[in-house]
Amino acid sequence: MSVHVKVGERLDDQEIAEVLGVVEAATEADGVRPLNEHVMLHLRYGGDARARSLLLYDGVTLAGYAHVDPTDEVEGPSGELVIHPSFRGQGYGKRLLGEVLELSGGRLRLWAHGDHPGAGALAASLGFERVRSLWQMRRSLFAPLPSFELPPGVRLRAFVPGQDEEAWLKVNAAAFAHHPEQGAWTMADVRRREAESWFDPEGFFLAFRDDRLVGFHWTKVHGSDEHGHEPLGEVYVVGIDPSQQGTGLGKALTLAGLRHLRSRGLAQVMLYVDEANAAAIRLYSGLGFSRWDVDVMYAAAATPPASGAGSTTAPRPVPPPES
Repeated sequence: MSVHVKVGERLDDQEIAEVLGVVEAATEADGVRPLNEHVMLHLRYGGDARARSLLLYDGVTLAGYAHVDPTDEVEGPSGELVIHPSFRGQGYGKRLLGEVLELSGGRLRLWAHGDHPGAGALAASLGFERVRSLWQMRRSLFAPLPSFELPPGVRLRAFVPGQDEEAWLKVNAAAFAHHPEQGAWTMADVRRREAESWFDPEGFFLAFRDDRLVGFHWTKVHGSDEHGHEPLGEVYVVGIDPSQQGTGLGKALTLAGLRHLRSRGLAQVMLYVDEANAAAIRLYSGLGFSRWDVDVMYAAAATPPASGAGSTTAPRPVPPPES
């Protein structure tokens, strides 16, 4: 049976089901999901007009899938790929990555979740270099949480769907102006997450100074039904308006979210932070977090990303709360 690759934008229902089957098989084999949340969301909705899907078939059987996001014109396209465990060790990964490179013109940043040695070997075989690492950090919610006070004149309330999206997008864009994986979110990105089963506005904290939104902490709970483990809290994203930096608002918002997650009866909480952000790691370590896992970005040797730059399909690196 012939091996071939199909490239497209939108996937039909059968293709979506086949790709999700490959993802689940790889997750079971590796202990980590091979595609991040951004890609999984677009996959479940059939794709994204800005991105490309590559389906690698052995005859009529789907052996692998790759997602390519070409929207970052400065840093270049980013991608993720997965090979079904039954088809590994046979050159399928190299074939699929070669097709991705051809599609992207040889300029590509590639994410590997869980720092899998097979991913490192595949990247090296085609001349990629390791250029970025994103830590997943965790802490127990049974351990004591420090007390906190909001800065004078600041109050908290929960996010109201249908009311707060526009204001949130403006603060998010300002807070993450140098982090395109988060700062470039659109209304469609927010709406997709509001439609997810995990979305809970009661865990989405907004900070106001008078009537102006100045910061937020969006928490998330990963359910056991989707991830194969007990429910796990996440510091999904913390954002502070640049005018409020240095006021202690980031740390207060972080602790408010952690207390909320603990009130839900959760045992643990996680977050993502860039390995190069030593100050953030020190601060989160001071709040009881420690390294749990790592995601790695590889890039073609000629196109390394700028310092601190990310991918539009990366996990969210959370900015450090002010000390």
